[in-house]
Amino acid sequence: MTRNIAVRARTASSEPVATRTIVLVGLMGAGKTSIGRRLAARLGLPFRDADVEIEAAAGCTIPELFARYGEQAFRDGERRVIQRLLAGEPMVLAFGGGAFMDPRTRAAVRAVATSVWLRCPLPVLARRVAGRDNRPLLVGGDVPDILARLTAQRDPIYAEADIIVECGDEGLDNTTTRVMGAVLAHRPPHRLPVTLPSARYEVVVGDGLLRRAGALLSPVLPQRRAIVVTDAVVARLHLPALLAGLAETGVAASHIVVPAGEGSKTIETWSRVVNELLAARVERGTTVIALGGGVVGDLAGFAAAATLRGLPFVQVPTTLLAQVDSSVGGKTGVNTSHGKNLVGAFHQPRAVLADTATLATLPARELRAGYAEIAKAGLIGDAAFFDWCEAHGASVVRGDRAAQAEAVLRACAFKAAVVGDDEREEKPSDGRALLNLGHTFGHALEAEYGYTGGLLHGEAVAVGLGLAFRLSARLGLCPEEDSARVTEHIASVGLLAELRTLNRRFSAGTLIGHMRRDKKVRDGALTFVLARGIGQAFTARDVEAEAVVELLRDEGCEA
Repeated sequence: MTRNIAVRARTASSEPVATRTIVLVGLMGAGKTSIGRRLAARLGLPFRDADVEIEAAAGCTIPELFARYGEQAFRDGERRVIQRLLAGEPMVLAFGGGAFMDPRTRAAVRAVATSVWLRCPLPVLARRVAGRDNRPLLVGGDVPDILARLTAQRDPIYAEADIIVECGDEGLDNTTTRVMGAVLAHRPPHRLPVTLPSARYEVVVGDGLLRRAGALLSPVLPQRRAIVVTDAVVARLHLPALLAGLAETGVAASHIVVPAGEGSKTIETWSRVVNELLAARVERGTTVIALGGGVVGDLAGFAAAATLRGLPFVQVPTTLLAQVDSSVGGKTGVNTSHGKNLVGAFHQPRAVLADTATLATLPARELRAGYAEIAKAGLIGDAAFFDWCEAHGASVVRGDRAAQAEAVLRACAFKAAVVGDDEREEKPSDGRALLNLGHTFGHALEAEYGYTGGLLHGEAVAVGLGLAFRLSARLGLCPEEDSARVTEHIASVGLLAELRTLNRRFSAGTLIGHMRRDKKVRDGALTFVLARGIGQAFTARDVEAEAVVELLRDEGCEA
């Protein structure tokens, strides 16, 4: 019996701002202390200045600390003081100019606080700090030159802050008002943890994430260099935003563009991508970023898995299907004349960045196709989610942003839980194999269409879901009313759930032949994911081929 897998997205970073510390970062002279005091008063929070706290702990001034112990010792002490402050009650906390440069400090801030970069023009900074003797890094040097050097070093790191506010010569009260508005308007993305024996990463889901890609991905990139693999359609729509977002944090990125569509998911295209990666002189710290739908994600992931025996990999899915399904779990690969995804590798991403704003650019057909994988999640192990689908599925495929975001979160969280329990699909029954509900039939149909785009993957899965439930009902496993309910819901969102509605003639024997090449075949026997009801899927290895043939014939197939 399948356990009920009902999963909710973790939204720990989405609590009201008053429950989270606000950290102000930026170069010396940006106004962190002055603005911080005013912001704290308006929000009713205490204010702390990290430099003042460090001096209190050390019993001497920061210039004296530098003189006696050197900058490294000061930075170690600074980190400890900041960690203590972050562990306390919510406050507004002004950092010293170099504090945010420590990756351990940045990680601590991400966990419990909202960070704000006060970005200020160099001439303004130089004028504000000129003549002061409490800035050890400025002693004995040319102030504009030193500030320019610090800007080049630190700005890419400051850009990892959650919020960026431009500051200049306007009054402190006006700047504080803008900072407060930005803080109150900030909606952090949802983060879904995926915990596996081989890896741990996050699926980040939110609106407008491409322009924040550098800030969101830099913490997981081994080096600030990446190569984006995308297709010709997605490159035109979304590549500029992604590249700009990466550049904000100093990530140097080039790109490889392949033709759009399932036809690119081949050994030949994969070989071309690998050769272009090698020609670019990638190193083992160079990250491959897949920007696109399931085809691009599978292709780029497989190229990353093979090149130099494994490059870091990030998924940036731009289709509904990829966001809720193919980008999570580490399956990569290409198609061959023998079947779908028969050549590939398990290669887990460092992160998945699902920007739901990209869904607004999808054709209606792509949205409907992606929706099949959302409904599948409820049908496998979350009956309550399928209830939600029946109530809101039409809104998802119509483009309702709130409904789409909820669907992506719930379906993606569901898959993350399943994959976390069986990463490499090694359980003798159920486990990750349950995610193939509808896919044994669906992959056979795709093979018949020749992966030319005549039948999209999600469309094939939709038909497969209907077939799987009708087969379950015929075998006496599932109530007829549940099977009818599935067919009715799939049709209600504009998808086809019955074979005869595909307007094409099929041979039952040919489809069975495709199924026998399926990766789930064990000892020559077909494996199906069937159901005892909605939310009660299970794997079945004892289904007689004749029962499947009989179903296909009744669905309009030739013998």
